[in-house]
Amino acid sequence: MIVSTRDHAPIGAPCWTDLWTSDVEVSRDFYSRLFGWEAHEPSPEFGGYFMFTNNEVAVAGAMGDMGEMKANDTWKIYFCTNDINALVKRGESKGAQFMGPPMPVADLGVQVVFNDPSGAALGAWQPESFQGFVELEANATPSWFELHTNDFAGAISFYEDVLGVNTVMMSDTDEFRYATIRCEGSQIDSAGIMDARSFLGADGASYWTTYWEVDDIDETVAKLVTSGGSVLEAPIDTPYGRMSTVADPQGARFRLRTGPGLS
Repeated sequence: MIVSTRDHAPIGAPCWTDLWTSDVEVSRDFYSRLFGWEAHEPSPEFGGYFMFTNNEVAVAGAMGDMGEMKANDTWKIYFCTNDINALVKRGESKGAQFMGPPMPVADLGVQVVFNDPSGAALGAWQPESFQGFVELEANATPSWFELHTNDFAGAISFYEDVLGVNTVMMSDTDEFRYATIRCEGSQIDSAGIMDARSFLGADGASYWTTYWEVDDIDETVAKLVTSGGSVLEAPIDTPYGRMSTVADPQGARFRLRTGPGLS
């Protein structure tokens, strides 16, 4: 397994992920048990937001209900930008729905949350003192990010224009249509876009999902079940490793992966 570390995310790449949970205490306990993360104390200054760390390195964030806005038990992925206002303008011109204007978060950075035209929720982050996660593909860290969309061609156009990235077609058949996202000037894939119309249906909302790398996926899935999670797709072997789709006790969906050669 190749562990990737970095000082900052490339522009247009995923740089952070956080959980909006309807039960903060259950989520704190569940992910600490599952991944061995440390759940830091919720911050009143930031509306109860808190960090998960892995070996003392920030790996994810989480928060509960936001006043009258009840948490919908989802993980959200944030993409790095160096000009969040320009990103908002491009997004609005391409049909994105923004939840509000860009919001500074102390001296950490500026964030905005939005839905792409097919309904997938995501965010953008313009870093200042906080760069997001800096380690990938190690145990209990992110290893991949993937959009399941009911409008594949529209998604390709949207993300190329709004994030300023390139896409590379990996497969283009009715059975499996998939492209990867590459940041400008890079040959490294940072995320994937899957044509999911066959199982989402024309009216099903698209969604982004985070893959978490684990050393032993079968052991992790067993621990997830005993900790109150559920298995949506049992572990299977693929050319890219052994993978499983799961959910936490509140129903927040994510994927687990053990890289090739480790399963």
